[in-house]
Amino acid sequence: MKHIFTLILLVVSVLTAHAQYQLKTDIPYATSTDAYAQERCKLDVYYPTDQHDVPVVVWFHGGGLEGGNKHIDAELRDCGLMVVAVNYRLLPKATIDDCIDDAAAAVAWTFRHCAEYNGSPRKIFVAGHSAGGYLTDMIGLDKTWLQKYGIDADSIAGLAPFSGQCITHFNIRKQQGLNALQPTIDRYAPFTFMRPDAPPMIIVSGDREQELYGRYEEQAYFWRMLKLMGHPDVTLYEMQGYDHGAMARPAYHILKQLIKRIAK
Repeated sequence: MKHIFTLILLVVSVLTAHAQYQLKTDIPYATSTDAYAQERCKLDVYYPTDQHDVPVVVWFHGGGLEGGNKHIDAELRDCGLMVVAVNYRLLPKATIDDCIDDAAAAVAWTFRHCAEYNGSPRKIFVAGHSAGGYLTDMIGLDKTWLQKYGIDADSIAGLAPFSGQCITHFNIRKQQGLNALQPTIDRYAPFTFMRPDAPPMIIVSGDREQELYGRYEEQAYFWRMLKLMGHPDVTLYEMQGYDHGAMARPAYHILKQLIKRIAK
């Protein structure tokens, strides 16, 4: 009987812990009347109901800017965070300006509404994997995208691009008639907007021998130039043994350590 009673307490404890979080889905964040924007510009909010002023993660999915959908992986659940998972318009149906603008609009929405879900506007972290990492870099470094919505990019507590393209994204170059291995740096490249006063940043790559299109070397150069510019809080990590797709799972631990350090 003692063992049964202990098991019942354990089950109740687990159920109670999960009951402390709620998920609201498909919240529109764009003001555009464009039909595709109305379809794609939606986000999910996962938040604790019994805590207040918690750190917030805005998460952008990957998919090469041409695919993918919003999701909240298990590593970001039940750990004292409010998570905003974002859908954005995709190439080639939309333009790259649409993609980046949607990312900025979603972050601006989060600044204005996170307190309604027990999140803190002083503790908003922006992160994403692959194309999501690229969008993280673009709106975190090029301040014009968020300025459109009355938000200073430096209000972001931290940036965490996972395996993000730092040169012009390969699917943008494809639209320009270039192949994936021909690099360019233009107004759609995070390299163009590197600055020493950007928010604290972790740059996380997969194994250099297993990454996509030399992505590790891009990120290593990105990190080095930020350091040489005088950025005081930027760190590069290589997830050895993990390829481009698999590297996100172990990288979440590094993201949560960044949040713990800065948000306390």
